[in-house]
Amino acid sequence: MHAFVFPGQGAQTIGMGKALADTFPAAKAVFDVVDEALGEKLSTLIWEGDIAELTLTKNAQPALMATSIAALRALESEGVNVADAAFVAGHSLGEYSALAAAGAISVADTARLLRTRGTAMQEAVPVGVGAMAALLGLDFETAQAVADEAAQGDVCQAANDNDPGQVVVSGHKAAVERAVEIAKEKGAKRALLLPVSAPFHCTLMEPAAEVMAEALDGVEIRKPVVPLVANVIAQSVQEPAEIRALLIEQVMGSVRWRESVSWMAGQGVTEMWEIGAGKALSGMIKRIDRSVATRAIGAPEDVAAAIAAMNE
Repeated sequence: MHAFVFPGQGAQTIGMGKALADTFPAAKAVFDVVDEALGEKLSTLIWEGDIAELTLTKNAQPALMATSIAALRALESEGVNVADAAFVAGHSLGEYSALAAAGAISVADTARLLRTRGTAMQEAVPVGVGAMAALLGLDFETAQAVADEAAQGDVCQAANDNDPGQVVVSGHKAAVERAVEIAKEKGAKRALLLPVSAPFHCTLMEPAAEVMAEALDGVEIRKPVVPLVANVIAQSVQEPAEIRALLIEQVMGSVRWRESVSWMAGQGVTEMWEIGAGKALSGMIKRIDRSVATRAIGAPEDVAAAIAAMNE
C-alpha cells in the first residue's frame, strides 16, 4: 500500500521541474496552466530566476505546487494513477498540492489560492516582528513545554511537528529567541532560527486565516479521489466542507507531520512517494518510521525508476 506526499516551503530550487517539462508534455502543460492562472510567467522565475525572489512566500508556494503536479502528471503519463494510492498528504502548502493531485481543487484554482495564501501569510505580520526556529533533538512534548515557557505573554507555539527529533516553533521574535536558549538548556542538540519571512502556523497568522476563509469560499472543492490526511488532525478526510474548514484552520494550526505519517503507517501504508522538489519529507519519514519505504520523484530519471520498480 502506498501514499503520495507533497513537500512544503524550503524545497524550492532554481530549475526545479525543468527537465520534467522538457521530457513530458503533460508536465509542461501544468506550468502553462499555472502561468495563465497567475497572469505571469512564474515558470521563467522557477527555471531561470533569482533564488531570493523564488523564495518569497507568494512565489514559492505556487511554484512548489506546480513542480509537484508536473511530477505527478509525468508519472500519470507513464501509467501511474493517483486513485491507486491509499492516501495523499502534504506538508503545509503541500496539502494544497495533495488536493490538486487528488482532483479536489483544479490546478488553476490551487495556484491562485497559493498566491493569495503566500501573500496573506507574508502580510499578516510586519517583517522582523515574528520568527521561527527549529529545535533539534527534543521530543514534541518537551518542545511544546519550551514554547510555553518562552512565551511570557508573547506568542510562541509549536508550529511543525516534523519528526521525532525536529519541532519548529513560531511566534513573536523575542519569544522564539527565548525558546532557542531554553531548548539548549533542556538538552536540544541544536536550536536555530530559520530563514523565513514570517511566523507561520501560529496565532499571529489570524489575518491570513481570514483572507483564506474568503478566498476558499469562492472556490469549488470536490471530493478527492483518495482521502487526504490533513495536517491539523493527522487523519483522513474526504468531505469538501470539512476540507475547506481544515484549510482555514491550517494557516494558524500545527503541521502534525509526525503523527500523519504514523497514522498512515498504522493504516497499512508501507511506501510513501514524495512528489516534487527535494527529499526533505523522505528524510522525515525515515526518522518517523524506518519500516516505511520512500521514493522521491522530481526528475525524469526518478519517474523511469519508479515505473521500472512497479513493473518488476
